[in-house]
Amino acid sequence: MTSTLEIVRAVKRYPNGHLAVKGVDIAVGEGEFAVFVGPSGCGKSTLLRMVAGLEKATEGEIRLSGRVVNDVEPADRDIAMVFQNYALYPHMSVYDNLAYGLRNRRTPRAEIDARVREAAALLQIGEYLPRKPAQLSGGQRQRVAMGRAIVRHPAIFLFDEPLSNLDAKLRTQMRLEIRRLQRRIGVAAVYVTHDQVEAMTLADRIVVLNEGRVEQIGAPKEVYDRPASTFVASFIGAPAMNLFPATVEGGAAHVEGGAAPLTRNGVAGPATVGLRPEKARLGRAGEGLPFRIDTVEELGATRLAHGRLGAADFVVSLDAAYEIPADAASVTADPEDLHLFHPETGARL
Repeated sequence: MTSTLEIVRAVKRYPNGHLAVKGVDIAVGEGEFAVFVGPSGCGKSTLLRMVAGLEKATEGEIRLSGRVVNDVEPADRDIAMVFQNYALYPHMSVYDNLAYGLRNRRTPRAEIDARVREAAALLQIGEYLPRKPAQLSGGQRQRVAMGRAIVRHPAIFLFDEPLSNLDAKLRTQMRLEIRRLQRRIGVAAVYVTHDQVEAMTLADRIVVLNEGRVEQIGAPKEVYDRPASTFVASFIGAPAMNLFPATVEGGAAHVEGGAAPLTRNGVAGPATVGLRPEKARLGRAGEGLPFRIDTVEELGATRLAHGRLGAADFVVSLDAAYEIPADAASVTADPEDLHLFHPETGARL
């Protein structure tokens, strides 16, 4: 059976009138890893809970493998969810935590044992099966939480910010493990996070959400290279895309004291211009857009030159070996690296 998810014109309105999800359409294909990303309050966790059946859609449909499940109980949706807080039973051994759901479904004992040991081997937690959760590290507990999802053989995996409680190094390691595991199993997955780096490294497709609406859906490189709005441009990327007001005239973006050539696109008048920090180059006065360096942040392999371009904050990302010229007073860029957005709506032009 195919493993797919369709969210069709989904709306979530709470009794107090708050509209958390505003007509969202999302499709996740078989074996696809989709990441819902956005700031707190954007509706990503509400959407995930609607898929899981923990929240009821006010309008629209939730379809799992082609079946409308709006009125289907969570236990009957053929989903497996991994939570931020692990949600393990502290009085049970790791083995019993993994086996618990299968026992409730009256799965034969031999099959339970086979599935538990298969998942434990996959996650390299076989030696921990007799232990209680309190005897495990945070990373080991998260593996157990994932194992409990795997033994279900679900149609879709749902991850609700599962790595938030881990330190930075372990998060990086667990991200790679989750991605490797999902590809190996080949089941569709939806992963919710506010961390755009996590989204970029995990996703086949990213769904960027803002105030209950979808801002953009696309592959990580597509979303990074061609953001659909200033919101996406400023949210995806670390450091974020530089955005500054300019006037487009004569095939160039003009700010007071300088200009930068653009590719031909028929835009004229006021615009918001975007430029990724790593695409910006330092130049002398009069060579491009005026830029005043205030401070330099050393990051080991790279260094960030922070300053002002006109009235806007601006960052240039440089190789650590690059010596910043004493007379650096402008920024230049290739025309194809400059992005134009509507100055009021923020939509890409």
